[in-house]
Amino acid sequence: MDFRLTEDQRALRNGVRELLDRRFDRDALRGAAESGRLDRALWRELGAAGFFALRLPESRGGVGLGLPEAVLVFEEAGRVLLPGPLVATHLAAGSVPGAAEGEVVVTEAAEGLVPWLDAADVVIGDVTGAVPMRSVDPLTPLHRVPGRVTTTEISTAVLLTAAEQVGSADASTGTAVRYAREREQFGQAVGGFQAVKHLCAGMLVRTELARAAVRAASVTADPVEIAGAKLLADEAAIGNARDCLQVHGGMGFTWEADVHLHLKRAWVRARLRLPEARAEEMVAAAL
Repeated sequence: MDFRLTEDQRALRNGVRELLDRRFDRDALRGAAESGRLDRALWRELGAAGFFALRLPESRGGVGLGLPEAVLVFEEAGRVLLPGPLVATHLAAGSVPGAAEGEVVVTEAAEGLVPWLDAADVVIGDVTGAVPMRSVDPLTPLHRVPGRVTTTEISTAVLLTAAEQVGSADASTGTAVRYAREREQFGQAVGGFQAVKHLCAGMLVRTELARAAVRAASVTADPVEIAGAKLLADEAAIGNARDCLQVHGGMGFTWEADVHLHLKRAWVRARLRLPEARAEEMVAAAL
């Protein structure tokens, strides 16, 4: 099986990256983190670009692509920490009017939590009695549904969440490497120290292993492979953000640095869909 990207897939990935670089740069990220609001204009622009209708057939106004292409797109979203219930809206594009075009924001209740409830136009699942809770991630407001836990199926939603984690892991690796090249200590760049080299190398290995697993699962759509990919992606996103903090030293723990935002989002994503314990049980049972 050949997992190398085709020319069309590379063009898709690059096009999404260019769009997000233009519309959701660092200033937009910090603004979103401070305001806690969803940018509806950006949401509609994503819809116009085919982000939500990517897997809808062309006969229904979609782009007509498949799960491997969706994984590439969501990896780019994860790279820049694009906020909002992206996965839920993408999955609702074929059933909820306006979702495909980005005119409607769709969220869902899963694992007893509901992200972006106040900003959503449509909610999938029972959210009766939902109460707001303080989210560790300033880019993901949460509500909890008391006394009820709706478990997430091993599905496309889990895989696309894993793809977002891979994008975040890759971004943390790049940030760590850039800082290690620029930051000097004892008259040389900290990237020249063996301990820092080992941290950056480990981050790269985690990222590429998770990326390979996610892309393989996007081809097979096998539930066990999706569960395994989610485990690896969560480990990469959380572990790389922590190691990126380590490379930055004390600077990484300040609000001015973006490293903590990747760690906090990775924690929330890991909890929202197929948490670690259930994924491990599923993989272990299959083995």
